Amino acid sequence: MLKKAISFLTPNYQNLNWKTVFLILFLIAFFIRFPFFFRDYVDRDESTFIIMAQSWVDGYLPYTQLWDLKPPITFLFFAIIIKIFGKSFIAIRFFGVVLVALTALFTYGIGRQITSQKVSFWCSVFCVFLLSMFGSLQGVMSEHICTLFFVIGVYLLLSKESIGWYFVIGLLFGLAVMSKLNMAYPLLSLVIYLIWKSWANKQFWQRFQQLSFMGIGFIALIILTAIPYYLQGELQTWWESIFEAPIAYSGSKQHSLVKTLPFVIIVAGLLYAGFKSKVVDFKSKPIQLLTAIVIGVLLSFMQTGKVNGHYLIQLYPFILIPTGIAVSKLPAINQKYSLAFAFLLVLLPMEAYLEYGNVVSNKLKKGSFFNGEGIDVPNYIIENNIETKNIFFTEYHIGYWVLGKHPPTKAATHPSSIAREELFPYMKNPRETGMQELKYILETVQPKTIVARKGKRIFDKKLIEFNTYIDSYLAENYTLIKTIDRGLIYQRLE
Repeated sequence: MLKKAISFLTPNYQNLNWKTVFLILFLIAFFIRFPFFFRDYVDRDESTFIIMAQSWVDGYLPYTQLWDLKPPITFLFFAIIIKIFGKSFIAIRFFGVVLVALTALFTYGIGRQITSQKVSFWCSVFCVFLLSMFGSLQGVMSEHICTLFFVIGVYLLLSKESIGWYFVIGLLFGLAVMSKLNMAYPLLSLVIYLIWKSWANKQFWQRFQQLSFMGIGFIALIILTAIPYYLQGELQTWWESIFEAPIAYSGSKQHSLVKTLPFVIIVAGLLYAGFKSKVVDFKSKPIQLLTAIVIGVLLSFMQTGKVNGHYLIQLYPFILIPTGIAVSKLPAINQKYSLAFAFLLVLLPMEAYLEYGNVVSNKLKKGSFFNGEGIDVPNYIIENNIETKNIFFTEYHIGYWVLGKHPPTKAATHPSSIAREELFPYMKNPRETGMQELKYILETVQPKTIVARKGKRIFDKKLIEFNTYIDSYLAENYTLIKTIDRGLIYQRLE
């Protein structure tokens, strides 16, 4: 009976094709991510991408009306969805499923260049899991977008030889970098590896031609993102916001290698152990290529000085394949443990099961599948005709999108950016310091309504001056009129 059950749940690997694999991966991704279609937000960055995209749909190029520290392709992804489907959480999260399923599919494709159908398939399945679970990964993050482009580029790099395809590969790598700039690190390490390998194999001229066309494709994509700004006389805004601002932001932070070194050492150590034991064949060119990419991603983590959960999206597709190869060479699981393994696999998406329960509970209590203060607070504001002119969301800023409003200033697009004064010159912000910006919002703009979060300081706990000032100002000039779950709605005193 056990053998029959496992056989039924296990695909016939020899009969797998790309369409079948994609369908399986899509259904898994859809099942895990579906309950989050109705959540107001999963990560604050996703909310920022959405309101930046809405501004673009309204006719304003990124960085001209609102501002955020991300390249424009991330905003373009959301803007296309909003333009076609309108203000739809479901549409945005659905295309998040598509992103994850396609990334896993091309991970499968890369695996097929290196290892067996079975190993490639399971690597792609775990890619869906890892890109959809833990923390903020159920939202649509910039890492989901850039990783898809990069994975497709790597697949084509391993499977195509013609110069025309290398131009396409360059376009894809350009899309990846212009979705999230730190993808320049794995791209650079990949190019260095390709040059070194061609020199060692005395194929430098052939590789030089291919890489030249890849470079042309990459540069062409960068230029394409600049053209709309050139046509509107905003080329300097494009350059400063995309390239200069991240450098200034990076230079202003005290990076802590200590925080990233343990993770980097563990990953590098596991790779080294796999190669040293010959469980993973380091002589394989595709394995070497994936290793170069992993090294580049790890270097980007070290430069950032932290390893957030959503950063790992950029690592998973490339580390899963050597991991899968290593695991496949371990002794086969005893049949009596197979059911336990299958049971653990079913339990993995526990967050999804809990969210299904949350969606049903919200429907029973409030009559709507859509849930979260980012939806409930704006709905209360609309239903009670509360003043929304210059409304200021210090939390749940997806509420701007729900209400059809904009943040009071560029710096307030993402609430935390108010304290990032090193970025103000690139926003063309007339205020010089974060405290001046906060005082301008509260004392000059004077929003009639402010939304905050119960039990959470408005600014990072290290920003004592900011928190002290805004807490005092709220106490003197605002009154709390409604608490909705953890959402606090303050009304300005007359």
